[in-house]
Amino acid sequence: MIDTHAHLNTEEFKDDLDACILRAIEHNIEHIIVIGMDEASNQRAIEIAESYDFVYASVGIHPGFVDQGNTEHLSNLLKHPKVVAIGECGLDFYWTKENIEKQKDIFIKQIELAVESKYPLVIHTRNSFTEAYDLIKPYQGKVTGVFHCFSSNVDDAKKAIDLGFYIGIDGPVTYKKALETFELVKNIDLKHLLIETDSPYLAPVPFRGKRNEPSYVRFVAEKIAEIKEVSLAEVIKQTSLNAKMLFNIGGNL
Repeated sequence: MIDTHAHLNTEEFKDDLDACILRAIEHNIEHIIVIGMDEASNQRAIEIAESYDFVYASVGIHPGFVDQGNTEHLSNLLKHPKVVAIGECGLDFYWTKENIEKQKDIFIKQIELAVESKYPLVIHTRNSFTEAYDLIKPYQGKVTGVFHCFSSNVDDAKKAIDLGFYIGIDGPVTYKKALETFELVKNIDLKHLLIETDSPYLAPVPFRGKRNEPSYVRFVAEKIAEIKEVSLAEVIKQTSLNAKMLFNIGGNL
């Protein structure tokens, strides 16, 4: 399995990162992508990726951090051999709508950087899929990536796929009330899905409410297999292939 979205660069892992990584290995996690959100966490993501052969990093400015930073440092970080994507970037209208234009400006700069560098985007959309889609649409065919922790409906997922993007599925797929995500997984082909944890957030059942970690990505894969009525092995094989193709990371295709 490949956990394509983990924030191991947060305070929640400062005391037991090695143990967490060891558990991931023990639970057959082939690769982890550590996701940056601002300049400090981008640097920490790279440091973690440097420390473990099977870990990679993504660097970007999360919409929640646009008021504290800019994108100027990203081009240099993209030269690092363990960096495989740009993000987490995007739009978030759940927490605040007071800086929408700033969010859009920072997001567009990262889209254009992705076009220029050929790196995929890791996109955050919370209460903002339509607005994010409208910003990416002019670049269709020039950029790819994943709509991380997808929280919209099947129709929006199909629009994202038509743009050339993957759909990220996380712990909420295991929650009883996540009916929209359930329908999405049921109706979207496996070749368009990635599995994620978003560690330390959104832990799946049976760990809901506790700290999430990469080893728990198995519960996401198991739920997808249950919903789609296919084997766990098939889910793992296809989502791992998807991740390797998107992020150009190790292992045989």
